[in-house]
Amino acid sequence: MGASLPPKEANLFKLIVKSYETKQYKKGLKAADAILKKFPSHGETLSMKGLTLNCMDRKAEAYELVRLGVKNDIKSHVCWHVYGLLYRSDREYREAIKCYRNALRIDPENLEILRDLSLLQAQMRDLSGFVETRQQLLTLKPNHRMNWIGFAVSQHLNSNASKAVEILEAFEGTLEDDYPPENELCEHTEMILYKVSLLEESGAFDKALQELHKKESKIVDKLSYKELEVSLLSKLGRPAEADKLYRVLLSMNPDNYRYYEGLQKCFGLYSESGKYSSDKIEKLNALYQSLSEQYTRSSAVKRIPLDFLQDEGFKEAVAKYIKPLLTKGVPSLFSDLSSLYDHPRKPDILEQVVVEMEHSIRTTGSYPGSDVKEPPSTLLWTLFFLAQHYDKRGQYDAALGKIDEAIAHTPTVIDLYSVKSRIMKHAGDLTAAAALADEARCMDLADRYINSECVKRMLQADQVTLAEKTAVLFTKEGDQINNLHDMQCMWYDLASGDSYFRQGDLGRALKRFLAVEKHYTDISEDQFDFHSYCLRKMTLRSYVDMLKFQDRLHSFPYFHKAAIRAIRCYLKLHDSPKSTAEEDGMSKMAPAQKKKMKKQKKAEERAKKEAESKSEESTAGGASKSGKRNVKPVDPDPHGQKLIQVEEPMAEASKYLRLIQKHSPNSLETHLVSFEVNMRKQKFLLAFQAVKQMLKLDAENPDSHRSLIKFFLKTESTSAPTTEAEKLRWSVLEAERPSISQLQNKSLVEVNEAFLGRHKDSLVHRAAYAEMLHLLDPSKKSEAIKVIEDSTNKVVQTNGAQIEWKLKDCIAVHKLLDTVLLDSEAASRWKSRCAEYFPFSTYFEGKRSSVMPDSVYNSSRKSNENGDTPNHPMGQTEMSDGQVEAFKSLSVST
Repeated sequence: MGASLPPKEANLFKLIVKSYETKQYKKGLKAADAILKKFPSHGETLSMKGLTLNCMDRKAEAYELVRLGVKNDIKSHVCWHVYGLLYRSDREYREAIKCYRNALRIDPENLEILRDLSLLQAQMRDLSGFVETRQQLLTLKPNHRMNWIGFAVSQHLNSNASKAVEILEAFEGTLEDDYPPENELCEHTEMILYKVSLLEESGAFDKALQELHKKESKIVDKLSYKELEVSLLSKLGRPAEADKLYRVLLSMNPDNYRYYEGLQKCFGLYSESGKYSSDKIEKLNALYQSLSEQYTRSSAVKRIPLDFLQDEGFKEAVAKYIKPLLTKGVPSLFSDLSSLYDHPRKPDILEQVVVEMEHSIRTTGSYPGSDVKEPPSTLLWTLFFLAQHYDKRGQYDAALGKIDEAIAHTPTVIDLYSVKSRIMKHAGDLTAAAALADEARCMDLADRYINSECVKRMLQADQVTLAEKTAVLFTKEGDQINNLHDMQCMWYDLASGDSYFRQGDLGRALKRFLAVEKHYTDISEDQFDFHSYCLRKMTLRSYVDMLKFQDRLHSFPYFHKAAIRAIRCYLKLHDSPKSTAEEDGMSKMAPAQKKKMKKQKKAEERAKKEAESKSEESTAGGASKSGKRNVKPVDPDPHGQKLIQVEEPMAEASKYLRLIQKHSPNSLETHLVSFEVNMRKQKFLLAFQAVKQMLKLDAENPDSHRSLIKFFLKTESTSAPTTEAEKLRWSVLEAERPSISQLQNKSLVEVNEAFLGRHKDSLVHRAAYAEMLHLLDPSKKSEAIKVIEDSTNKVVQTNGAQIEWKLKDCIAVHKLLDTVLLDSEAASRWKSRCAEYFPFSTYFEGKRSSVMPDSVYNSSRKSNENGDTPNHPMGQTEMSDGQVEAFKSLSVST
């Protein structure tokens, strides 16, 4: 032990500890070597030397020394503590907890080890253990505030809010009457508010309100005080008092939507669904009329009524709302009103109002019923709004007409090009969308948002090389692609992964999707430092909210999308092993292409070897003054080749499947990939479970129908059960089959026919029926194709064609005809038909798309395919369509 060393060496041991704490690793290493020269088997010195080496990125040596230290002095709590710290640095928290527990068996009252153990238990959500450790810390050091607070928080996290309140009350009993001093007012305020929120959570609303009023003089955060008070008054059923307080809050912030929602609840005029009776609409309208007179400058008080007003009331209110915003030129106006498009009649009324305004401005220069002349820019923003409106409704011709007119009116407004790019994307011309987004980017090279939007459009058009060069314009010098990874740029990872997947490059696609998973792991790990920080700084409510956020972290959309796409990559790897896929691909290539592919492979292998050698060099040298290396190792697998060489793709897919099943159980796509994975693994009961979940979530979804038919077709075609496990599985399926309403007393063919009967007018449902018809009876292929070709596209005439069919659905049907039903003639006929419906679609080679020889976007597409380097954000660029001339005519007034 450190204390058993002679005085000189004991002082050197203290120096090692101090050097470790101050990050002077070389100095600590030198002291450790001096001790080990005389006492080569001293366990604690060996452990501390290992811990120091770990901080210098020499992990293999570190583990070897620490293990040797534990072996030489197995009864030293220091050795076990250091071993735990080593595991903690590598995020091996369970192993670290074991080491800490071993250390506590030797020294059960060591405060430092107990504190470290409690942090790990909070991180791992070992809540019962967390409560126990925090109680020990409080028992050992009851005069420390952090121990009281930590014990209260542990009880709260362990679902025992009433006990947490008791602990806080006991702590308050230890305080003097004049507590807190001036410098601790904020921290004490937070503790009081946390205690009140605990009382509220445990249902003691009356007691919570009394506590709040009692401690009012000691609470400095008056806004939180009022918000908590009004919440308690509402829950106690005292609407009159809550009404007064909400109005006080609105006077402080008249644009807070939560305050208006609370005020509506006070009058019994709030609905979660947003649907109200005519009587309630009148009362709500009267309420907001009075509020608008009181808060004349509030945007929220004018916007909220648009959600509940109907017909003429809505028409009058929306016209009043948008007029000043069009005059002012607010580009986000359409985004603000986009939620109204979910209502059945409001989009038509909105269109009527704005078209009338456009006509009036063109003819009289003012709004309908007004004599005030509008500035020329009002027409511009009216056209801008209408373009987005028609785009939302699928009327792309009308949308492009309006946006082109707006560009001709004022060609220097960047938002116009961004919106035109978005319209082209929705219309199906991704190449033109990318070119327009790049044009917008070139108009303001210092705007990161426009640059990012341009990158996204390029990736959607599969211009990955150009997208990478454009994205790194806003990253630091050096390894710029890795900088994007360090910034946790998840939209980029997903978009580039999707592009690689479409191009068949599963290695790079997996690399990108798994990078998103790594980001979420890092976010989860980042909470570790806050376990001690928040208790020390008394930010208790925020801390508990952060932990709840972390618990649902993997349910957020980016992770769900990345996990689903990674699973699809593994499914593709399972269905087409790499060697077979490569052989098939090479056999279809021309001799010149084969030669080019071989050359490319050699270059990739050479680059891979160079990357590995650079990685070795970076880990061998380049240390900072403290001894810690600051050179990042080069990625040894930049193209994801190792990722696609997994022996069991289904095992990897199952790992991500379990995560999304736990965190996104209400997503149909979760159960769809679960079905696909388990069918390939021959886990029929798990696949059946997925089918049942899909039917529960959306029984009429085409994917649910396909999965149902495929499952029972597969199980019915299998041979009779022989083993006990197979017999058990068979008996379970037989017992469960009557519970599925679609299958009761029907054959699979009848189930399929009934499905078509319920959805005759839907293209996607007809396609699902046709696919299953062919699967059930391959001889009915021509009948299946006829069902698809007999589908009719209902066109609604409302100031232009509003198409019912979706472009992505038509593309899916084309792929079904071409790759599943294997009828190239039918696929060609479908392509020609869809080219008329979607004239801008590059997939269907529409007559107005950029694939046509006379398209203005052809030249940009060719240059993009060549991967031309984009302009640097701070450099000069040349603009097309006479934009340079337009800018030259501008002058700056001083």
